[in-house]
Amino acid sequence: MEKTDHTFHYNHNFTLEAGDSLPGFQLKYTTLGRLNPERDNVVWICHALTGNSDFTDWWKELFTGNSPFDPSRHFIICANTLGGCYGSTGPLSINPKTGQPYYHDFPTITHRDVVRAFDLLRQELNFDRVYALVGGSLGGQQVLEWAILQPEVFEHIIPISCNAFHSPWGIAFNEAQRMAIQADPTWKENDARAGIEGLKAARAIGMISYRHYDTYGETQSEKNNEKIDAFRASTYQQYQGEKLASRFNTFTYWILSKLMDSHNVARNRGSADEALKKIKAKALVIGIESDILFPIAEQKYLSQHIPKAKFDAITSIYGHDGFLVELEQIKKLINQYLKKVSVKVLI
Repeated sequence: MEKTDHTFHYNHNFTLEAGDSLPGFQLKYTTLGRLNPERDNVVWICHALTGNSDFTDWWKELFTGNSPFDPSRHFIICANTLGGCYGSTGPLSINPKTGQPYYHDFPTITHRDVVRAFDLLRQELNFDRVYALVGGSLGGQQVLEWAILQPEVFEHIIPISCNAFHSPWGIAFNEAQRMAIQADPTWKENDARAGIEGLKAARAIGMISYRHYDTYGETQSEKNNEKIDAFRASTYQQYQGEKLASRFNTFTYWILSKLMDSHNVARNRGSADEALKKIKAKALVIGIESDILFPIAEQKYLSQHIPKAKFDAITSIYGHDGFLVELEQIKKLINQYLKKVSVKVLI
């Protein structure tokens, strides 16, 4: 079954939570599978920080014949986030007011803006119900916001390695990365490649939070005890910076790191506890035992305050990045969860 790319255009003024607005926007989205006649087999995926709408590129194992979301039975969709650089409106898009790319003038956006944009796409596609809403990390934060915004829409939600509000620890990591970008003298320029050397350093900083002490011990240890320079861990950091810089954009990295920092389901809702209680979907909350960026206590908190939630954890030496690596474990947990839920429905 072939996946297909589409673009949704919203040609009306779109007011943003922080007070600014966009004069319309577009969302690039990818689909796989077929809608059933009842249009109730939709699985919506929210991608992570540097992800794109092609979910088969980074979560392929979850969408095969023996996986929880089989394209022969489900219609799977993922939209590139607002503010992105993979086809959705973002800082490299043309500002209709100036005829030039937004660059530094792209307005501040929040997860609430993003999921409101997603919801406009959902309404355009005439999906009254979504069977499952799934996302990890930044995408998991969007899952929570959307499930609170539209509690009647989602039957199941599966937030992975995320939190109810971004922690001071997570914000500090993101700020350190933005400081690295600001230290690049080209960052002040209005150019698509502005800040690219800073982005490489930012990614290297980020990798330390995405992985774990044991990850580096397992994969970057030296076999030569005589070495005094050019360590494997050093070249690995350089490699990761170059790799991201070859496929991503610094402006989008800046915008989306700020998006993550401002995540707080409690904003204008009293408290995080009260906000999470608004979720009506059944939830499987998944954490990673070695995650230092989104510690497992954050996912346990979600499962304790979402009314119909179950918590489960996976083991991994890869820390936070385990949600992109340990797909067999994630598949198993989701399959077990959906099987139990189906049995309860039949009873």
